[in-house]
Amino acid sequence: MANINRKYLLDKRPTGMPEDECWKLVEEETVPLKSGEILIQVKFLSIDPYMRGRMNDGVSYAAPAKIGEPMTGETAGTVVESKSDVYKVGDNVCIHKGWQTLIKAKDTDPSIYKVPLSNIPLSAYLGAVGMPGRTAYFGLNKVGKPKKDETVVVSAASGAVGSVVGQLAKMHGCKVVGIAGGPEKCSFVKETLGFDDCVDYKSENFEDALSNACKNGVDIYFENVGGPVTQAVSKLLNDDARVPICGFISQYNEENMIEADTPFKILGKLDKKPEHRFFVVTEWMNEWAEATSILSDHVMNDKIRYEETITDGFENAPQALRDVLTGKNFGKQIIKI
Repeated sequence: MANINRKYLLDKRPTGMPEDECWKLVEEETVPLKSGEILIQVKFLSIDPYMRGRMNDGVSYAAPAKIGEPMTGETAGTVVESKSDVYKVGDNVCIHKGWQTLIKAKDTDPSIYKVPLSNIPLSAYLGAVGMPGRTAYFGLNKVGKPKKDETVVVSAASGAVGSVVGQLAKMHGCKVVGIAGGPEKCSFVKETLGFDDCVDYKSENFEDALSNACKNGVDIYFENVGGPVTQAVSKLLNDDARVPICGFISQYNEENMIEADTPFKILGKLDKKPEHRFFVVTEWMNEWAEATSILSDHVMNDKIRYEETITDGFENAPQALRDVLTGKNFGKQIIKI
């Protein structure tokens, strides 16, 4: 019996929010494996803000998704067929091969990660102990360089990256202030994640509340949002502040990025510019295994907590991306297949 792979191909580059017609859902039979290949049954698809940028055909830190090819993305699944000496049937793996339900891959593919045996759910290897968790770990430690008693502000604090950043910063002995949208998310950030405070950017007194929460200024601002949130934080930055720029989700649907209020534009206009730079997790690829092990230990010991929004059905991937871009999801957005 043939194996049928369902995949979303990028069919059109979006203007603004990506609508359904940007993708084409197709089905195809998988071909028999060759020596050194494996077939992965995908169980979970990660939905992340960066995907919107990959849909554009422009100069960026990574190549854009190509029209007619699977939409960019990472998945977690189980090896169901193997002609490899490296991976056996039953192995759980993560792989960065796009929006597909069955993935045939060479066992030398550099994006494959074998998930270690643990009590941590497989979906978490796309979140807190996966790419978002590693992004938080390296962005905070390598770019932010936290010191005890410093004030760390994290935007998108309830999200997959921000939630881990704040909890790691607390382990460094920092005061941590989150920024999130709405009372429910702010309550989660304070009560479940253990941040010292969390400010609702949707509230009328956002800037005053943020200033009151950061009496000693801001030493590290972990940037995920851009726009008005960055404007507000920029007024509170201390002289030796550091700003790791992970992303700026509020601008991802802008038609003219040059005119958008990106962090680079906002921070660049300051009289005293903080140390800031955009970073990507692949800069420290040789340290991924160590970081994943550290994050896994923290999760197992309840030092890192996380929230997931798990949506059933591969066909719901486009809407899930729109939900991420508008902040409707809670924590890490995942599609269960």
